[in-house]
Amino acid sequence: MNKVNHVAFIMDGNGRWGKKKKKGRNFGHLKGVEVVKKIVQTSVKLKIPIVSFYVFSSENWFRPKKEIDFLFKLIKNYFTKELNNTIKKGIKINIIGEINRLPKDIRKSLKSSIEKTKDNKKIHVNLAINYGSKKEITNAAKKNKKKMNIKNLEKSLYTQGIPDQDILIRTGGHKRLSNFMLWQLAYTELFFLNKLWPDFNSNDLIKIIKKYKNITRNFGGL
Repeated sequence: MNKVNHVAFIMDGNGRWGKKKKKGRNFGHLKGVEVVKKIVQTSVKLKIPIVSFYVFSSENWFRPKKEIDFLFKLIKNYFTKELNNTIKKGIKINIIGEINRLPKDIRKSLKSSIEKTKDNKKIHVNLAINYGSKKEITNAAKKNKKKMNIKNLEKSLYTQGIPDQDILIRTGGHKRLSNFMLWQLAYTELFFLNKLWPDFNSNDLIKIIKKYKNITRNFGGL
């Protein structure tokens, strides 16, 4: 039976969910944050040590400025209002992505959260913000051009020291990776759901975990 060490989520469908409810895309993003909180707590109960969420891709800068501003406001508010609860619940926060391009107040909130939760051990939560896998791999390759090998390259990725994902769950009906963890997902089991992210729930996660545990994983062997 396969052990689950790391589950990643591409949280697709927030905007469409909000529009479907006739309350706008931003309402969908608000609901999406609540789902993240619930899934983190469910992951703790299931004793999953690491979870990763694709929060904001490097391609998301092409969205309307109003929506981008709202997303950053959501991120800042979460780390301002929820930080104490995050610390109490034993959640360790890590950010992967090019955070230096983010607004100064957002960078400050993120760095504070990383520092204040660094000793927490109940669950490790990776948030991919301004993340693009192609750029991540390219940057890692540039750092190691004099001595290029798999081991050195992996040490230069944002995820250095973090086990690769066992499971990737993408909601929203699309069957693609959208420039997320292209290197790390080499042998990950992929689960694509038609459900929009705000409709995703703990039972969905539990069903996928049960299915994963019974999958035969050969990693290229027999």
